[in-house]
Amino acid sequence: MRFEHKDILDIESLSVQDISMILDTAEGMKEISKRPVKKVPTLRGKTIVLFFQEPSTRTKSSFDIAAKRLSADSISLSKSSSSIVKGETLIDTARTLEAMNPDIIVLRHGCSGAPHLIAKRVKASVINAGDGIHAHPTQALLDLMSVKERKGKIEGLKVSIIGDISHSRVARSNIIGFTKMGATVTVSAPGTMIPRGIEELGCKVAPDIDSCIDDADVIMMLRIQKERQESILFPTEREYSNLFGLNSERLKKAKPDAIIMHPGPLNRGVEISNEVADGNNSVILDQVTNGVALRMALFYLVAGGSRNVDTI
Repeated sequence: MRFEHKDILDIESLSVQDISMILDTAEGMKEISKRPVKKVPTLRGKTIVLFFQEPSTRTKSSFDIAAKRLSADSISLSKSSSSIVKGETLIDTARTLEAMNPDIIVLRHGCSGAPHLIAKRVKASVINAGDGIHAHPTQALLDLMSVKERKGKIEGLKVSIIGDISHSRVARSNIIGFTKMGATVTVSAPGTMIPRGIEELGCKVAPDIDSCIDDADVIMMLRIQKERQESILFPTEREYSNLFGLNSERLKKAKPDAIIMHPGPLNRGVEISNEVADGNNSVILDQVTNGVALRMALFYLVAGGSRNVDTI
């Protein structure tokens, strides 16, 4: 069975079967990172451009490591090092890159829809590494992988997502991804951080964190994205932490084996306490580990690979 998608732009365009295939492939890729020599020749001769126009540590590093572990040649570009600072448009930059015949372009951009725009204009596969407040499909996929790895399933789980929902592309992609795979998703945040109509994505809205995490299997905390807020949406960080921060006492309301997730970076003491972030229920570092395997799987699949990775 071959993967039929040229691009990975959002979760909406992926079927349940597509997501299952990606997760199965990523699980096979994970073993490569445990070998003494963490490299296979699978994508030797392929060129991958990492074009990040927003800051990133985890996402960009894991894409770069994923490319290298598959022996692809990776080239990194940032906004400050591209001709965009000289006035060149994003489309012209993409066409310039296309003229160099890359195989895959990974794009992170501050404008929602930018990867979709580029994907229509280049022959190379385009992977969305986050666009504005719209989508972050690879983060949602690695989160699904992390939950399935720890829980053994996704269907039937209760997932709680708490934080700055309005400005979070991670929240949107995860709501769609988890509901598509059979989980129940509930979100919670101050009223100023809940976008109107969010329920249309398939989630429920809880008025407070306590009711949101009650009997939860999975709790995902999100940071306050001050860089995307045009006005102050809450009085103080202390008050936000008191009302919507996750601490060990609040965690008792969830199931005893509930897992704690966070896409990073963490604002310790604001949305999550140290003892929860570093506790036994936390899979935050597992998410980072799985991010490399997941992105290896996506590179492999969009480059023409199939489900069977046993021979890699």
